[in-house]
Amino acid sequence: MTKGTCCRDRRQALRLGAGILAAGLASGLHGAWGASAARTLSFENLHTGERLSETYWADGAYIPEALRRIDHVLRDHRTGETHRIAPELLDLLTRLRAALDTEAPFQVISGYRSPRTNAMLASLSGGVARQSLHTKGLAIDIRVPGRGLAAVRDAAIALRGGGVGYYERSQFVHLDIGRTRTW
Repeated sequence: MTKGTCCRDRRQALRLGAGILAAGLASGLHGAWGASAARTLSFENLHTGERLSETYWADGAYIPEALRRIDHVLRDHRTGETHRIAPELLDLLTRLRAALDTEAPFQVISGYRSPRTNAMLASLSGGVARQSLHTKGLAIDIRVPGRGLAAVRDAAIALRGGGVGYYERSQFVHLDIGRTRTW
């Protein structure tokens, strides 16, 4: 076998392997995100004690009533104010749940935060952004029962769906659908 043949065969093998991998990923994504596959999430709000399991997307569309119920459970627990949680954030959570291979509810530390609550928290801690994506329904702070905090962080980073903050001392992972970054 000549050197050119070896390299050509190796390139072909790599292309074939990449094609098989791509097909496998595509079929896995199709199963999780197919046109008829429902998307269901479960939450446990650690501040209010509320639990919710909700199918928020089915038959090719978001379900408005389900989204409203999710908005309610992810409300600002200090003021009671609700805000629309971005469906894209829910989709990111669905992808994270699949990546972690769990049905456990997301334990919610913080979902929506009113501007007033956020300003108060920012005045008490340098770790709270003054223009937090929580105030726009674009961020959530979570734990996942049965999964280590570092595993949740690593899976979220691998999804490349937005920002991922790791708060080991406070025991939560921040996810948002802003620009991709980590801290």
